[in-house]
Amino acid sequence: MDRVPPDRHLGLRVLAGGVFADRVDQGLVLLLHHLLRHRVRLLVLLGITPVVLAGCVDTLSTVHPAGPAAAVVAVMWWVLLVGSTLIFLFVMILLAAAFRQRSAPIGPAHDSGRERLWIMGLGLAFPLTVLAALLAYGLVVGERLAPKPHPDLVTVGAEASQWTWRFTYADAPGRETWNVLHIPAGRPVDVEITTTDVIHAFWVPRLAGKLDAIPGHVNVLRIEADEPGEYHGVSSEFSGPGYRNRRFLVVAHPAADWTAFLNGEGMDE
Repeated sequence: MDRVPPDRHLGLRVLAGGVFADRVDQGLVLLLHHLLRHRVRLLVLLGITPVVLAGCVDTLSTVHPAGPAAAVVAVMWWVLLVGSTLIFLFVMILLAAAFRQRSAPIGPAHDSGRERLWIMGLGLAFPLTVLAALLAYGLVVGERLAPKPHPDLVTVGAEASQWTWRFTYADAPGRETWNVLHIPAGRPVDVEITTTDVIHAFWVPRLAGKLDAIPGHVNVLRIEADEPGEYHGVSSEFSGPGYRNRRFLVVAHPAADWTAFLNGEGMDE
């Protein structure tokens, strides 16, 4: 007589078709069964992912800040990542505990009280606490990023159009550059952003957050580069067929080079 090969996942299928046959939990059991069947592929994917991500460049990376405003945004990104990961693990632990919970006869009164505890505690109190904490943290971050008076402040204009950026300089009237913004390193710069046509977005990930350019309105974004260098920017809002190749460059100069630029020496962009 032929031997029937053992089914290592028979328990999960019985659980899915029996105990949880009439419950939403059946889908979760079937998902676990699918993951177990394809665990080799899952392990390979988990192993390859870090290698692929290691090849990512940091020219447009929010988590590689090169200025104080970008550093605040990067910290917020990590806080949200760690917080969401902890919440996910907490939910997974509760899910595992629910599967391990053995059925036992429970009185109606006790069962009703327990349901109220779970609904009020995890269904209302926990989400409200998390949302309140995120709101408070967001207000603190927003206040830190808001432009404030500064004795060394530099002001530049950024006017968007399809498909270029025109930059002007308050310290050099009549000076214009196209798709290349020049700023001094180590000094705060207020970028006055507007547009001549549709909505665009000004974003230099390593220097600051993103701000929209809106027709008929001027938005002000505070940026600052810690060190001299070149920083890549993008218009991260769809604004038509040419949006795909919409890039610009921010060049942060040492003090002497910045003075030379304002005087029109050697910079023709």
